[in-house]
Amino acid sequence: MRNCRDSNTNQSGQDSGNSTSRRVHIFVTGRVQGVFFRAETQKQASGLGLSGWVRNLCDNRVEAVFEGGESAIEKMLDWCRKGPRLAHVRGVEIVEEPPTGRFENFRIMY
Repeated sequence: MRNCRDSNTNQSGQDSGNSTSRRVHIFVTGRVQGVFFRAETQKQASGLGLSGWVRNLCDNRVEAVFEGGESAIEKMLDWCRKGPRLAHVRGVEIVEEPPTGRFENFRIMY
């Protein structure tokens, strides 16, 4: 049985008190599950110093929230448009949200 979530489920992290300059909430479509998209997203985001989370959705999309500096967010979005080697990304929907500073790190949600 696959463990996935509906996209309308609210998620929050721990309050770190750190301020961030930008927050984006994204939805990635294509062949993005079963290709290490979440693990590679966590690796990329952590390497860029971003906080937030990533998870699979029941409709075969991947959902993620990134918080951090403008440059790091742009690099992460560029990476998400390609994904890991085995992925085939068809689209990335980006929703700008007010930064909250509620995440201490970047993690995979299950």
